[in-house]
Amino acid sequence: MPLDNKTLSEVIKQAKSKAGEKKFNQTIDLILDIIEIDMKSPEGRIQEVVELPHDTGKPNKICVIASGEFALKAKNANADYVLERADLESLNGKKKELRKIANTNDIFISEAPLMPLVGKILGPVLGPRGKMPIPVPPNADIGALINKHRKTVVVRMRNQPIIQVPVGSQQMTDEEIAENIMTVLRVLDGKLKRGLKNVKYVFVKTSMGEPVKIKP
Repeated sequence: MPLDNKTLSEVIKQAKSKAGEKKFNQTIDLILDIIEIDMKSPEGRIQEVVELPHDTGKPNKICVIASGEFALKAKNANADYVLERADLESLNGKKKELRKIANTNDIFISEAPLMPLVGKILGPVLGPRGKMPIPVPPNADIGALINKHRKTVVVRMRNQPIIQVPVGSQQMTDEEIAENIMTVLRVLDGKLKRGLKNVKYVFVKTSMGEPVKIKP
């Protein structure tokens, strides 16, 4: 079956119909069953940040770690959480508070000069979660970066030959979700050894619904 927008829109429609009546806006996930890949080699450890054409209906919460004017710009650009140097230093060793910050924010952006301090204090909680900060120079356009990363997802494969990534929510149109899926597939086509020939099955499912399978 061809993996194009029309086919995917039909599959998304089916997945939505199997979602059941729930009182919340369910996430829609793309799940890929990967074959013929050596999980012990570098190709078996995929981790790509992908900017989607449409946010998933649940935009990423963004924490910016910065100082002075850069921190002020981040606040003005509606970052969800801004950590200044003094705030960061005061968190040193406070595991409970650090875990809370790590769990409530999806993307971390840090002013590059602060990265050594960030690594020391936040690294132990962000590293295992795959959330290490993106370093940016102090003159970066933080507003544009925040807007971009609201729409990013992390496509990762570790330990098992399966990739699962959120690509939308029930309230989005089928076409928007299909465009998001195609964006993820194009990235993987360039990353997997045999491109999409390494994909045995594609599943689309809502958080509480049954998966709908496509064999590409």
